[in-house]
Amino acid sequence: MRIPFRRMDIARDPEVADALRRVHQSGRFVLGPEVEAFEAEFAAALGVRHAVGVASGTDAITLALAALGIGPGRRVLTTAFSAGYTALGVVRAGAAPVFADVEPGTLCLDPQAAERVLTRDLDSDSGRIAALLPVHLYGHPPAGWDRLLELAAAHGLPVIEDACQAHGARCRGRPLGSFGRAAAFSFYPTKNLGGLGDGGAVATDDADLAAAVRSLRQGGEDARRRRHLRPGWSSRLDEIQAAVLRIRLRTLETRNERRRTLADRYRAALSGLPVRLVQPDPVRPASPVTESNRHLLVIRSPHRDALHRHLAAAGIGALVHYPEALPSQPAFRPATATDRFPEAERAAAEVLSLPLHPLLRESEVDEVAETIAAFDPTTPGAVAE
Repeated sequence: MRIPFRRMDIARDPEVADALRRVHQSGRFVLGPEVEAFEAEFAAALGVRHAVGVASGTDAITLALAALGIGPGRRVLTTAFSAGYTALGVVRAGAAPVFADVEPGTLCLDPQAAERVLTRDLDSDSGRIAALLPVHLYGHPPAGWDRLLELAAAHGLPVIEDACQAHGARCRGRPLGSFGRAAAFSFYPTKNLGGLGDGGAVATDDADLAAAVRSLRQGGEDARRRRHLRPGWSSRLDEIQAAVLRIRLRTLETRNERRRTLADRYRAALSGLPVRLVQPDPVRPASPVTESNRHLLVIRSPHRDALHRHLAAAGIGALVHYPEALPSQPAFRPATATDRFPEAERAAAEVLSLPLHPLLRESEVDEVAETIAAFDPTTPGAVAE
């Protein structure tokens, strides 16, 4: 690919080699001083009291729910459009995901759809809805974020933020991941704050919840090793990932600002073309209320698959996040077989993520836009969806 979807230049992280050497020489590889330091630094960056490092973002969702006692016989209300790992985190905690449709502008959880589900299903025979799990999709919150928080409070539901794509994003100047009872983060290498492998964290102001997650990640042990109070997981952030994340946390805002600059250039370059941007605020794109970290630059096209092939033929990497609504997937379909999710289903057929990363060049943004402008869906063979 001439313009790959991601470009990761490890050579530009000169401190990484020193961090790896430091960890190797220490002889501590799991839950050591690097993890403790990163947990403190990440919590401070979010403005919360606790961050607990775990093995992945999926585990962060699972352990946050388990720490709240949300498991078998309980249900969790979440979005119909996200990575499958959002719902898998619920299932792995023993609970059942319940889905609501998404806003057409942000593709995040729609508060009106969520309220309809809550009104209908709060105390159904299938088990009580016990938590709200909204996703800050593509690095921004739902346009109806305040309404979702009000809705959860009115029904006495804890909010667990899926902030796995939201490192450094803000709403009203406050970091996403600091609003709910807890938040789940992923440090997969392609995230805005990514390591050299899998990793995650649970962020919270609740000391008891943090203590429960620390126990659950270590097999359910108490303060004394080898004494298990309850069934837990083996879900620990390793020292290498923590050391790398400490370095990259220091430059997160600089890299996010670069993403925002490139996203603004995309917006101007794509203006007038027959594609739609998925934006943080579709009514007021420049609103100071929401500051996205621009994890992904996503467009919508009714000819998505043909456009995808057109870009690939031109040497431009693009990906589909996500090709199928969660309620349509076999792992989750039985729970919501009779419901409909028109916005999520439309999005799954139309979304296409364009290259966006701090090493992308302005000229490459322009080339991507020019290639999209040259796309003709009426060309023979183009519309083969």
